[in-house]
Amino acid sequence: MNRLLTLLLCTIILISCQTASPEPTPTPNPLYTTTHDYPWWNDITFYEIFVRSFYDSDGDGIGDLNGLIEKLDYLNDGDPTTTDDLGITGIWLMPITVSPSYHGYDVVDYYQIDPDYGTNDDFKRLMEEAHKRGIRVIVDLVLNHTSTQHPWFQASTSPDSEYRDWYLWRDDLPTYRGPWGQPVWHRRGSSFYYGVFWDGMPDLNFENPAVVEAMFDVTRFWLEEMGVDGFRLDAIKHLIEDGSIQENSRATHAFMQKFYTYYKEVNPNAFTVGEAWTSTQQVLRYTGSEVDIAFQFDLAEAALNSVSIGVNRMVMREQQAIINAFPPGQYATFLTNHDQNRVMSHFNGDEGRARVAASWLLSSPGVPFIYYGEEIGLTGSKPDEDIRRPLHWTSQAPGVGFTTGTPWRAPTTDFSQRNIARQSADPDSLLSHYRTLVHLRNAHEALRVGEWLLVESSNARLYAYLRHTDDEVILVLLNLSHIATNDYTLTLSDGPLSGEITLVMLLGEGNAAAPQLNNTGGFNAYTPIPELPPHSSFIIRLK
Repeated sequence: MNRLLTLLLCTIILISCQTASPEPTPTPNPLYTTTHDYPWWNDITFYEIFVRSFYDSDGDGIGDLNGLIEKLDYLNDGDPTTTDDLGITGIWLMPITVSPSYHGYDVVDYYQIDPDYGTNDDFKRLMEEAHKRGIRVIVDLVLNHTSTQHPWFQASTSPDSEYRDWYLWRDDLPTYRGPWGQPVWHRRGSSFYYGVFWDGMPDLNFENPAVVEAMFDVTRFWLEEMGVDGFRLDAIKHLIEDGSIQENSRATHAFMQKFYTYYKEVNPNAFTVGEAWTSTQQVLRYTGSEVDIAFQFDLAEAALNSVSIGVNRMVMREQQAIINAFPPGQYATFLTNHDQNRVMSHFNGDEGRARVAASWLLSSPGVPFIYYGEEIGLTGSKPDEDIRRPLHWTSQAPGVGFTTGTPWRAPTTDFSQRNIARQSADPDSLLSHYRTLVHLRNAHEALRVGEWLLVESSNARLYAYLRHTDDEVILVLLNLSHIATNDYTLTLSDGPLSGEITLVMLLGEGNAAAPQLNNTGGFNAYTPIPELPPHSSFIIRLK
């Protein structure tokens, strides 16, 4: 009997083991899904936001996090079947922590949201609401310097303080000046401290292990406690000085490699985009093992110049150089940002130029960033406060739909024309153009991660290229000039095309002709559209 019971128990255990549920497979996070083998950020269109100027929820004239939450549906309503949102899938927030300055780049407390903008709990709610809509959020992380009001710096002013070596202090005034000829050594008492930008932003000393540990702790806090998807890293080329060498030092690159390893250990999906305002070859050194991608300033300048002059030479050459130098798509593209005159002002109010520049940005390889307000042609030239003015939601003065109070900075005088309410209702507006472009990029993998091939044009006013994957081939044709063009042909000696071509006009008007293919997957003397209107954009699916 005992033997029978034992046998029965063993049988039950065996059956139980055989039918037990296997360990569940972790559900992939849809925020980090990818197209083909590209990183998740290559599927994203980012939108740079200055929270102070986006939307004010409480009437104090200053934009805030709750206001941003209220307006998330303008950026992306979370429904992929709708097209009346902008289609944005990533947000970069300029500094939002405690700071004595309106811009926030001189940090006083890395761990607390500036009270002008709300609370840490408000930020966590923003993360939740953004993620519900499929929007990833990165924040500015200012590593290079703090405010002079930061407790670390206040303590460091005493020569005997343990914080003295957290900053760069000298008893005697060094003789050299800064990278653009500015004074960088600033007197405090009988000593001098280093601050590359101005005396209110003293540089941290990243050769001090205690500083490195403190900033690593800040990084972990924002990734784990606040849940951000990554960072825009400010001024990385200035992190560590080597005497009078104040940019791109070997020690800076060595630190950035350590930082990269650290944040990837905290969260392998975390993303960084670096600001290294320098040449393409210098930017390349930061990419891959130091930051995930970095902004392409040379390419942005080339694109703006080509559109301003109306010829393809500058942007064509710089784009080809970047394609040759970088891993596919691993760089950030933009037109202008919070440190530069706005796109519309750069083009002296010429909306045709602004449209074709937008078409270039959102159909090109790389990860695109749109500065808030570009989509409605917001204007602004230096000083900095004037390129960071409140966003125009309506045409009602004085708050322009941004606030029920008095805006922290007056809106620009063209708010009656350049506002979201007016342009949302106009299918031919600049805002509608941006919406169409972002949604096209979201819908077509070739525009997000496709390879880039230059298409030769017989007319220098035209800029043409292919974006292609195994599944689709898209031709982009831009008339950079204010002159209508009908005397042109396009040539692609070798390409990815084969079989019968069925054209689909994704952007632009008119009847397009299919190319006659050559024996190597390209075409010769191809004229898809008989006449190209001034500053026109055509995006044509060939496969």
